[in-house]
Amino acid sequence: MNNESLSFILIDSLLLHNFVLSVFLGMCSFIGISGKRATAVRLSLAVTFVITMSSILCYFTNRLLVQSGTEYLRIILYIVIIAAMVQLTEMFIKKTNPSLFRQLGIFLPLITTNCAVLAVPLFQTSRGYSLLQSVVFAVGASGGYTLAMYLMSEARERLELSDLPDLSRGAVATLTIAGILSLAFMGFSGMGGE
Repeated sequence: MNNESLSFILIDSLLLHNFVLSVFLGMCSFIGISGKRATAVRLSLAVTFVITMSSILCYFTNRLLVQSGTEYLRIILYIVIIAAMVQLTEMFIKKTNPSLFRQLGIFLPLITTNCAVLAVPLFQTSRGYSLLQSVVFAVGASGGYTLAMYLMSEARERLELSDLPDLSRGAVATLTIAGILSLAFMGFSGMGGE
């Protein structure tokens, strides 16, 4: 049992150890889909749902595995749970908003292989979080992912309207922005009081 406060877990996962900008997990969708703010935010909401629900289900799965002495199945079952949550999310989006489904393209099913999504249940298990702590950690981690996606998409949309030399457009500008955002979030790391 971990005795970290809920507020510390939330701030830590949201800002101090942001999965995208400080821990560098989930970079493929961060770079790939952050060109348009609306699409980035919608993908972030899908990732938030998948992370939160899979975190809860993985918490209970871990308890069953510990009771039965089969902890070696943890990663396999976590991946199955995440894949099932992504499939449900994908079916829901396809049914309710086909245009969004087409906009998200390959990045929607790739939520399954997003390392940030798998990292949340693995981190909460290794840290010994309770159910409530796990939910707060999942909400904070997915909120940090959403924040990073929003900031990146906002910056990239503004860059499209700016007068940059051709040499610094595209991937160069995207990676430069990502580096600057990462440096800004690394500044939060000293606030943890370790």
